[in-house]
Amino acid sequence: MAEARARARVSAVPTALSAATRAEIFTAAERLFAVTGFHGVSIRDITAAAGVNVAAVNYHFGTKDDLLLEIFRTRAAELNRERARLLHEAQVRHGEPPPLREILAALFAPPIRWLYARDARRIALQFILRVRFEGTAAMIELLRGDVSHLSRFAAALQAAMPGVPEELIYWRLHFCLGLVHNNRPAEFERLHRLSHGITRDADPDAMLERMLDFAVAGFGAEHA
Repeated sequence: MAEARARARVSAVPTALSAATRAEIFTAAERLFAVTGFHGVSIRDITAAAGVNVAAVNYHFGTKDDLLLEIFRTRAAELNRERARLLHEAQVRHGEPPPLREILAALFAPPIRWLYARDARRIALQFILRVRFEGTAAMIELLRGDVSHLSRFAAALQAAMPGVPEELIYWRLHFCLGLVHNNRPAEFERLHRLSHGITRDADPDAMLERMLDFAVAGFGAEHA
């Protein structure tokens, strides 16, 4: 029994080291891609930042495109799980359906909080936002085809707004998603220049409330 436990401890060491190496590559690559862009980062840049060799990247992820896709899948899943959790909590608090503002808050809050975070979530969101402009064909295909997380919100919105035609619900959800996608550092800088600096704000709660005010008014607009 003692020998078996000793062998198990020894065999676990390479596994732990392998997992740590994979995590180092993932983190270094995500930060480089988020800050520099997908096309400006090479495998050698990643290996230098992670302190590993090229073979380690190939072993754990394959090609650069495979690595990009893995990062996107992981972070998008994390973001959408957080949205789903907030929507579920709103449904528990208020019953079915929760108020319109609560549904939209569940959609908006995670990316806004990630944007203002002072940890890895900020880098993760920067990476996700880059996908729409720089993503590989596989990433774009995943982005276009994976709508299951949005289906929950569409159903909740239809229940909360029974007088609004179904087609219009989808269009208005689409426009709301545009609010999220436009919240990028470059767009903020453009806004600050336009407003001569009066829009500068480091408060995620205030940002979320502004977005909700706008989106709720849009969903409640009269329709033909």
